[in-house]
Amino acid sequence: MEFRQLRYFIAVAEELHFTRAAERLHIGQPPLSHAIQMLEADVGAQLFERTKRWVRLTEAGKLFLDDARRIVALSEQAASTARRAERGEAGELRIGFTFSTPLTPLFANVINRYRQQYPAVTLTLHEMATVPQLDKLARRELDLGFVRPPENGLPENIGLTALREDPLVAVLPTGLALARKQAVALSEMAELPFVMYPHSAGTGIYPQIFRLCRDAGFVPRVEQTAGEASTIIGLVAAGCGVSVLPGSFERIRMDGVCYRPLLDAGATTTLLLAQRKGEHAPLVQAFLALASEAAV
Repeated sequence: MEFRQLRYFIAVAEELHFTRAAERLHIGQPPLSHAIQMLEADVGAQLFERTKRWVRLTEAGKLFLDDARRIVALSEQAASTARRAERGEAGELRIGFTFSTPLTPLFANVINRYRQQYPAVTLTLHEMATVPQLDKLARRELDLGFVRPPENGLPENIGLTALREDPLVAVLPTGLALARKQAVALSEMAELPFVMYPHSAGTGIYPQIFRLCRDAGFVPRVEQTAGEASTIIGLVAAGCGVSVLPGSFERIRMDGVCYRPLLDAGATTTLLLAQRKGEHAPLVQAFLALASEAAV
């Protein structure tokens, strides 16, 4: 059975006249009659009763017409979906993002605009640290990733697009004398215990904090670790130590905690969009275009 035969059958069933159906299909009547005969042979049932004066559907033909219409409609839908996917308007886009990313206005702006412009695309969002994102991108388990600068280099097939620069801030208990200052230097935190992400979390900020502290003349004394930024902030509020986080976390307000700008050179972090090099998938390119436009 060929798809062409189904279209021929539907035309004859709707016209109930071989000549008119042939004209509608822009073919000759003999090829149409032959195609219907071949279809009946393939199906194993008579679909039409015909005389020289009239054509009518058999009971088998009536039931076959319903299914034939569904098959043709599904075929047209499949073709339409494929064309939309080719234009970046349908399919699934898997995006990773770091813990601080949702707190940046740029992220919410890009995601909202993408959903509005491409409602047929399924956005699957995964929260994870920078290093796991880069690994999953390299293994094609993610399509894009909002990441922070990795300290230990990139997989060879991954490229980065800078979106925005965020300051790093000191996260301090409000009862600390240092919290009374409008801005602080890292060297002023040298004797204080730190609360940080664990090294195994794979965040880009962990090695950066150590590097900045070494530049300030000390190695941070990490007394408590936590895998979530909100937990780190809560532990600071509980007096467990101080921390350094991207300034976007200032949106998390908690009693007993304050945020202060850092005076140290290089105390900033960049929000980056990671993708595989040479990736030309329309879904990815459409999202990149929106993100780049929002970053301007």
